[in-house]
Amino acid sequence: MIDLSGRVAIVTGAGGGLGRAHALLLAERGARVVVNDLGAGAEAVVAEIVAAGGQARAAIGSVSDEAFVQAMVADALQAWGRVDILVNNAGMLRDKSFAKMDLADFRAVLDVHLMGAAICSKAVWETMRAQAYGRIVMTTSSSGLFGNFGQANYAAAKMGLVGLAQTLALEGAKYGIRVNCLAPTAATRMMEGILPEAQLAKLRPELVSPALLALVCDEAPTRAIVAAGAGSFELVHVTLTRGLHLGDAPATAEDLLAQWQALSDREGDTVPAEGFDQARHELRKGGFEFPSA
Repeated sequence: MIDLSGRVAIVTGAGGGLGRAHALLLAERGARVVVNDLGAGAEAVVAEIVAAGGQARAAIGSVSDEAFVQAMVADALQAWGRVDILVNNAGMLRDKSFAKMDLADFRAVLDVHLMGAAICSKAVWETMRAQAYGRIVMTTSSSGLFGNFGQANYAAAKMGLVGLAQTLALEGAKYGIRVNCLAPTAATRMMEGILPEAQLAKLRPELVSPALLALVCDEAPTRAIVAAGAGSFELVHVTLTRGLHLGDAPATAEDLLAQWQALSDREGDTVPAEGFDQARHELRKGGFEFPSA
């Protein structure tokens, strides 16, 4: 039984939908929760948690506002002395095909999803390092991982979060900080009008939150990308195929295209432990060893 008693969690975008489900579950398991959102929904979720016997505080403001985020973290530290868990869940949509998308809409989505997560993570980072414990979850998306028509801005932000999580997991490892990604499929306000009601009914946010709990507990993995929805769970990996070595002399594009099928062969593909593993892999095929990190 996962017990979060004594832990302090910040959940962004938690005034409804997925964030609310996360906050309620964390509180149910004993965490004291900072519920962040832009509107009165945050206070309503706090009231739910308190009515159920838990402890929670509302923080109303935007994750893209650095001064607000710093104040939110400072308030949590003053009230409860620590911050153990950060769930970067806040988000927004401004969907259009790329041809019709204004760059202001592109920036706005990146500011909330990607920069918002970076701002919040930076605000808790030194506290987590000092206490030698931290759990951070980035909310990525199948749109970022696999692409989705009309969501170039959202997809770019969501895949950017994967890169952020990969690096923070490496940098935080020796300080007891574990960083993961959650790719949810849930019926939230952002999903309205996209799927029929019958399917939305199968995508209740609370069916995703168990994956979130697994990613923030003491036994959590790190650098995992967990997909979750409708009671199903999957792991997503960024892999490297065995590939080809076409000689030390510069290969031509024609050579590469002629052997594209072999290049694409997924048998024996690997999940690199860090970015330098690509260079090690390529040099090894040429008969050389890349120096260890």
